[in-house]
Amino acid sequence: MTDKRMVAKQAPRFEMDAVMPNKEFGKVSLEQNMKEDKWTVLFWYPMDFTFVCPTEITALSDRYDEFEDLDAEVIGVSTDTIHTHKAWINTHRDDNGLGDLNYPLAADTNHEVSREYGVLIEEEGVALRGLFIISPEGELMYSVVNHNNIGRDVDETLRVLQALQTGGLCPANWKPGQATL
Repeated sequence: MTDKRMVAKQAPRFEMDAVMPNKEFGKVSLEQNMKEDKWTVLFWYPMDFTFVCPTEITALSDRYDEFEDLDAEVIGVSTDTIHTHKAWINTHRDDNGLGDLNYPLAADTNHEVSREYGVLIEEEGVALRGLFIISPEGELMYSVVNHNNIGRDVDETLRVLQALQTGGLCPANWKPGQATL
């Protein structure tokens, strides 16, 4: 496998089937977010009905209004089907389900988008935990991929998004509201 740099280049375009916040089936695409002049926070998780995943997915959903205030659309993705996504959304949080979500869950069942973003574990057919922040112009501005045992931090995702939106140089430990360099 050859790793290729993706940050500071145009992000791979995608269109995927998804379960929308209203629980209906629809489509999500990078092009649509770009047309609407929105930032895209695209994240992968390995599999529906697992243990770490619902903690991340619901944490992002519970703070969705903060992303919306920053003109960002959040899209969750796994290699599961839209039908499995919908069943998980229709399962209450107390029963290891997701309950209502404020953003779409996309299905990359042919693994094409997961492969393009470099998060697919080929031999398992599931994705690593990848998170990508894409500008309204389609430039991949931030990428982090980690082991599937570790959930991500919503505060850090919001901090990075806000740092990118300053357009300035943000020093270590920069927090929203602080001066840039």
